[in-house]
Amino acid sequence: MKKTKIVVWIMVVAGMTSACKPEMKREVTQEDKIQPVKIAELTRDTIERQLSYTANLEAWEVVCFAPAKPGRIKKIFVDEGDRITKDQKLVQMDQTELTQALIQLDNTRTNFQRMDTLYDLNSISKQQYDQAKTQFELAKANIEFLQENTSLEAPFTGIVTAKHYEDGEMYSGAPNTQAGKAAVVTLMQISPLKVMVSISERQFPYIKKGMKAQIISDIYPNELFSGKVYRVYPTIDPATRTFQTEIKIDNPNEKLRPGMFVTVHITIKDEATMLVPAIAIIKQEGTNNRYVFMAEDGTARKIPVKIGDRFDDQFEIISDELETGMDLIVAGQANLRHGDSIKIKK
Repeated sequence: MKKTKIVVWIMVVAGMTSACKPEMKREVTQEDKIQPVKIAELTRDTIERQLSYTANLEAWEVVCFAPAKPGRIKKIFVDEGDRITKDQKLVQMDQTELTQALIQLDNTRTNFQRMDTLYDLNSISKQQYDQAKTQFELAKANIEFLQENTSLEAPFTGIVTAKHYEDGEMYSGAPNTQAGKAAVVTLMQISPLKVMVSISERQFPYIKKGMKAQIISDIYPNELFSGKVYRVYPTIDPATRTFQTEIKIDNPNEKLRPGMFVTVHITIKDEATMLVPAIAIIKQEGTNNRYVFMAEDGTARKIPVKIGDRFDDQFEIISDELETGMDLIVAGQANLRHGDSIKIKK
């Protein structure tokens, strides 16, 4: 009986000892530390280098139309929204002063003709002749001035955007428009249109008159409008380090209107650059720094890069350390560190 208890006790102790014995772990080999990755050869692609800006469309020309001096308005022939053609009569001012000037012109013409005859006969002095001629020339100039300012004609083909007076009212010459100018009617030329963009001084050497531009409006998402650089302003704004550029936009069907919000793309040159998949670029946590990994001799090399333009699912990357032909790691790079051993998967 005692021997049986001793045997049982030994078996229990042996079981407890076996349960407490730690499990043997598999040794981590060097092979386990090698990270599997996929690579792609780094190449240069030719791209159209574009500058993109957002801006509001402007009328090609805006005229606050009014006579040169105050006077009574006899008749306004147009209303807001009316389309006008070049040389179309828009406003007729009171002609009383013009009528008086025509009578005066007849008198000065008659006097000058008399003086011209007397001068040919040496009956008057050169000074008297010159005085009569001057009066006649001034009378003619006054008639031309009054004719231009009593019958107002459209300077271009466009549209009437505002009418500030009614028939019979007195035009005072006081500012009465948002632009701080005096006007009887306001006119806009909307074919073509223009847009003003502020471009970084770094691009000044590349922007030339005549360069093509594309204009996109959210109102017409499936349509591109063409334009070109019409004027490059010659100075740089020291506060913003930018210069103004005027883009002329074709608008034959007048779909676009002043005030619309558009995006302008200017193609400045074709350029060879390095494009890589967006997934290959890693952003350092807590910073704006970005980097990629290259496969070199079985190890991962970390290279800081700057991001350029985006083309669909690819980004342009810029770094003095990059060369064509290098092996870019495009998969498996998320957990890599500089110098880690890697193996390339196909």
